[in-house]
Amino acid sequence: LFPAQHGSSMASNSHSSERQQIAQQRLKIIAGHIQNHGNKEPARVFANECKGEADNTKPKTVPKRRQEIMKWNGWGYSDSRFLFNKKGQAEFTGKRYRLSGTIIPGLKDWFESTFGASLEHKTPPKPSLNTAALPAPILNEGFMQELNAAGIPFSHEAEDRIFRAHGHCLHEIFALREGKCGRIPDLVVWPNCHNDVVKIVELACQHNVCVIPYGGGTSVSNALECPPEEKRTIVSLDTSQMNRILWIDEKNLTAHAEAGIIGQDLERLLNESGYCTGHEPDSMEFSTLGGWVATRASGMKKNIYGNIEDLVVHIKMMTPRGVIEKSCQVPRMSAGPDVHHFILGSEGTLGVITEVTLKIRPVPEYQKYGSVVFPNFEQGVACLREVAKQRCAPASIRLMDNAQFQFGHALKPQVSSIFTSFLDGLKKFYITKFKGFDPNQLCVATLLFEGDRERVLQHEKQVYDIAAKFGGLAAGEDNGQRGYMLTFVIAYLRDLGMDYYVIGESFETSVPWDRILDLCSNVKERIVRECKEKGVQFPPLSTCRVTQTYDAGACVYFYFAFNYRGISDPIMVYDEIEHAARDEILANGGSLSHHHGVGKLRKRWLQETISDVGIGMLKSVKEYVDPNNIFGNRNLL
Repeated sequence: LFPAQHGSSMASNSHSSERQQIAQQRLKIIAGHIQNHGNKEPARVFANECKGEADNTKPKTVPKRRQEIMKWNGWGYSDSRFLFNKKGQAEFTGKRYRLSGTIIPGLKDWFESTFGASLEHKTPPKPSLNTAALPAPILNEGFMQELNAAGIPFSHEAEDRIFRAHGHCLHEIFALREGKCGRIPDLVVWPNCHNDVVKIVELACQHNVCVIPYGGGTSVSNALECPPEEKRTIVSLDTSQMNRILWIDEKNLTAHAEAGIIGQDLERLLNESGYCTGHEPDSMEFSTLGGWVATRASGMKKNIYGNIEDLVVHIKMMTPRGVIEKSCQVPRMSAGPDVHHFILGSEGTLGVITEVTLKIRPVPEYQKYGSVVFPNFEQGVACLREVAKQRCAPASIRLMDNAQFQFGHALKPQVSSIFTSFLDGLKKFYITKFKGFDPNQLCVATLLFEGDRERVLQHEKQVYDIAAKFGGLAAGEDNGQRGYMLTFVIAYLRDLGMDYYVIGESFETSVPWDRILDLCSNVKERIVRECKEKGVQFPPLSTCRVTQTYDAGACVYFYFAFNYRGISDPIMVYDEIEHAARDEILANGGSLSHHHGVGKLRKRWLQETISDVGIGMLKSVKEYVDPNNIFGNRNLL
C-alpha cells in the first residue's frame, strides 16, 4: 500500500540482502490480505513514481539556478524590495505580494525618527558579484568522475557555489553586500531522488569529501557557513530537485514527499487534492521539508496542526553508515528511544534527509482573521495565558508589544479611499480618546481562525470574550489579515535598513508563562544598555512579540536593530550585543532557541543547555554514524 518507495541501499550488502528478504516475506502476507479483502473499498492512494529524473515539465517556484530569480546578497526574490523613491516615499517593488506596487507613506518618518537615520546617508551594496574574487575550488577529480558516470549533475561555477555558501544571518549578508566571502563550497551537486543521495554519500565516503546538505538557504544560525579550516573538497548537496509528493494516502491522511520540496509548493500541491499540512513557518516561501525536520521547525498555525515533530510520521535519511528509517508508518511506537528524535534537530551533521511522511488534513472550509487591542503588554500576555489555559487558542494568536505595533502601523500602505481613511481615524479616536488607551502603551494581538464555519464563529466568540476580561477590544479583521500579510515581506526590510547604516536581526526563545514579562523587559533593557556601552550613538529598536503559545509557556520573538554610523566594526558590536541578549534570555529562564536551531551561532551555549552528559550522547551518535566527519558542517558540536 506504499507505492513508489525505493529500496534502501545499505552500506553493508549483507544487511541489504536481509532487508530485501524480510520485505519480500511481508509483501506475500500483504498480498494475501488484499486478495481476501478484494470486495472492500480500496484505500485511495495517489502515487508519483520517482524515476531518478526531475520533472522538468512543471515550472518550479525556485529554479535549479537560484540566481535566475533570487538575490545573491539579500533576502528573497530579485524583483521584490523596499526602497525610498525619488520623492522620498517608501514603496515595495514587484508583483508577488499584496504589498507589492504600493506606497507606504508612514515608513520614512518612522525609519528616520526610530533610528536617527537619514536618506542622505547611504550605504549601497556592491552592484554585482565579482566572481573573479571568489576562492578557486578545491576539486576531487575521482569524486567528480564517478558523479559523472552515475549521471548526477554537478557544478563548480562561481555563482552556484556562492549562492549555497551562506544562510541569512546578519554577518553573512553584510559581508556579501561588501563583496566579501570566506570559505565557500567547492562543488554543488543536485540529486534527483533518494537513490541519487545514496550514491553521492557512498562516493563521498570513498573519496573523503565533506558534504553540507542545502535546502532552502533560509538558515539564521550560521548552519550553512563552510568551516574555514576544512581542507577537503566541500560539496553542497542541494536537494531542490527532490521536490515531488510521492503519494497521498486519503485513508490514513498522510502524504509522503521528498525532502527538497519547499513549503509553498508542498501546500499548493496538497491543496490541489484538497489537503494541507498546516505547517507555515515565516520562511515557508523558500524553506524545505527537509530543513524543517533538520531544525525542529515550528509554524505560525501550530496550535491546530502542531510543530514539525508532531506532524512527522516517517523519515528516511542517508548517513555514512547507510539508510536510517523505521520499518513501518504508524502514528506511534514504543521501541526504545525514538530514532526520529536523533534526526529532528540534527542540522545536517549526521546525514541527508531524503523523504518524509507527514500527517495531512482536509483544507479548512472557513478561515477568518481578527485582532484585539489591549491597553498594555501585561494585559495582552495575561489574555494569551488564559486562552492557553482554556485550550481554546485559534490556529494562530500573536501579540505585539507597543514598539512593534508602531512598526506595523508605519508599514500600512497608502489608502485609496477617503472613507477608509476616515474610518481608520474614527477607530483610533475611539480606542485612544473614548476608551482611554495610551498610544505609547497599547499592544495588539492578531488572530487567525480555521475550521468549519459554525465552529470558527463559536471559537471566535470564546476568544473575544476572554480578551474582554483583560481589557481587550476587537480591532477588526483587516488589521489581523494585514498582520499576517506582513509576515512574508518583513524579512525584506533588513536589506532596506542596510542601505542606510541600519543593521538588525531577529532571534527567539521559549519561556515559561511566569517568566515572560520579566524576560521581555530585561532582554529589551539589556539591549539598550549594551548599545549605549558599545558606543551606538542612537537609541536602538528593541521590540518583541509572543508568537506561539503552549500549556506551559510561549515562544517570544525579539527584533533588534540600530544605526551604526560612527562605529568602525558594526558586525563585531552587533555580535557582542546579541550574545549579551542571549545570556540575558538564559539567565531569565528562556531556552537557547525555540525553532531557529543552534548551528554554529549558538553552539557555545549548547553544553549549558543540555548538560555535559547530553553533549556526550550527541558526540557518541556522531562518532558512530559519521566516524570520518563526512557531514562536516560543524553545527551543534
